[in-house]
Amino acid sequence: MAERNGRPIGAGASSAPEAARARPDSWEADEAVGQPAIVLPPYETVALVLQGGGALGAYQAGVYEGLHEAGVLPNWIAGISIGALNTAIIAGNAPDDRVAKLHEFWETICQPAYGLPLPPAVENAFFESNETVRTAFTAMQAVSALLDGQKGFFVPRVPPPLPFSVTTPDRASWYDTTPLKATLERLCDFDRINSGEMRVSVAAVNVGTGNFAYFHNTHTKLRPEHFIASASLPPGFAATNVDGEYYWDGGLMSNTPLWEVVQTTPRRDTLAFQVDLWSARGPVPNNVTDVQGRVKDIQYSSRTRLVTDMLQHSQRFRHVLRELLTRVAPEHRDDPWCKLADELATSRRYNVFQLVYRDKEFEGNYKDYQFGLSTMHLHWKSGLQDIRLSLAQPGWLEMPQNDAGFVTHDIHRDLR
Repeated sequence: MAERNGRPIGAGASSAPEAARARPDSWEADEAVGQPAIVLPPYETVALVLQGGGALGAYQAGVYEGLHEAGVLPNWIAGISIGALNTAIIAGNAPDDRVAKLHEFWETICQPAYGLPLPPAVENAFFESNETVRTAFTAMQAVSALLDGQKGFFVPRVPPPLPFSVTTPDRASWYDTTPLKATLERLCDFDRINSGEMRVSVAAVNVGTGNFAYFHNTHTKLRPEHFIASASLPPGFAATNVDGEYYWDGGLMSNTPLWEVVQTTPRRDTLAFQVDLWSARGPVPNNVTDVQGRVKDIQYSSRTRLVTDMLQHSQRFRHVLRELLTRVAPEHRDDPWCKLADELATSRRYNVFQLVYRDKEFEGNYKDYQFGLSTMHLHWKSGLQDIRLSLAQPGWLEMPQNDAGFVTHDIHRDLR
């Protein structure tokens, strides 16, 4: 079994029994109880790939909790936008503390920035009411996020910027994310992030050049600014200054870091858990409000599908090329074309678990900025359920044996 820092990758907390793999009825019901941890095949890289999606990011926290309880410890985490913030919390804490810190992070940012939140019993009563009341209540929470901001995350600029007023790039936005820096500094150990315990990568867009940029802890000493830059979605959030350059949210160009993980060299046998917050499939909208929500789904999920398809095709070519080279006579292996083919070929294998959040009926086009606590709990539980079911499928964790050396699994696609 593959090891990291002298510890088997599959070692860790216990996994939940089969009876516990259904969605729990309450937030408190998510405790893992004892079965042996999953033993993984000898993957060299176990990657957690976290997409952007704002308030939907609690789904990713649920997925991580399921991996933790199964003893599956990533040695590479790559994130964009809210995925970058979850990345900071996970990588910035010891394995046994990560789930608790994720809870603390999400419980914090899902409260209003000003004033007192509703008592949990009152909020739950509204949320568990009929569909009409739930839809109206969650819409009001989204409006609250726009007007008041979210605790430890962002607050409105006062006074708000005028359309043509000139200011500095780090103030050209509707909201101020200064509270987020304090939250990350409180919940994350950046010395641990930069220790090399696991590889950490977050992506952003350079505002001045328009180029996509990755910040890796293998090349850069990561600070809160790197993670905030990845989540600086304009015009809500201003560009973040990192070493004299200004950066916006990486989701503006590509909302999934899967390409970075799979295409990195030298290539390695890889198990990747790709956690997506936008579903490509959905109903055709029949009103303008739903059109806005459907545009977001397609805009932020389509690149994920494209990246996965491209990776599978390119990996198949590399695998076929490797097999062809084994049939070339030894006296021809020094031919320049054979040497080039050898550089392009690979025998490495890639297993990609796609965990895709599925919308709830009450959610509208505001789902990415609806930070209600009850909704967050539901997102979290959905992620926990999906990863538990995925890990329970026979053979899904095995090394790919097809001619591409590349497989994908999706619990919603493969079991329907």
